[in-house]
Amino acid sequence: MSDFDLYFNMGLRHVLDINAYDHVLFLIVLTVPYIFKDWKNVLLLVTLFTVGHTVSLILSVFGVITVNAGVVEFLIPITILITALYNIFKASRKSAKNSSINFIAITTLFFGIIHGLGFSNYFKIVVNKNSKDKLMPLLEFALGIETAQVIIVLVVLLLSYILQEFFRLSKRDWILVMSAFVAGVVVPMITGSEIW
Repeated sequence: MSDFDLYFNMGLRHVLDINAYDHVLFLIVLTVPYIFKDWKNVLLLVTLFTVGHTVSLILSVFGVITVNAGVVEFLIPITILITALYNIFKASRKSAKNSSINFIAITTLFFGIIHGLGFSNYFKIVVNKNSKDKLMPLLEFALGIETAQVIIVLVVLLLSYILQEFFRLSKRDWILVMSAFVAGVVVPMITGSEIW
């Protein structure tokens, strides 16, 4: 297996691993307010999340920052809960206007940094063992993450389309139900943390 395959597949598995579903939960709540025609905005958000994730890995691998894994593992479900609650609040308002993509983009970038820190200690060990060049593996890993995220986003958008077009579920109800579901999954993750 080539180095590219190794790190690209590691990025894919990082997102698509059933045991590491926090990444998928974040992508779900990030995507549910959008439909297929909003694909440019969704792609922008997903890419910004990958950029944030990659920046935190770069800073960690090159020794610029060190993180307390327990604190980061506590913060990750909080970012998911904040996004879910934001969706619920926006969808619940009768005069809900579309949010500024700039605000959501900045928040998504910041949340990507937090999520990347959660994987940084493990990734630092893998890169130090397997490579003299640290930047290329990081970029290959990021490409794997981006690919997996696009797959998840497409699944969410397709499910949204099917439910709204064929089963006449309103967009508002779709956002509320999915965001409430994700919030219900992450609250026990938060309250079960040692920090809580």
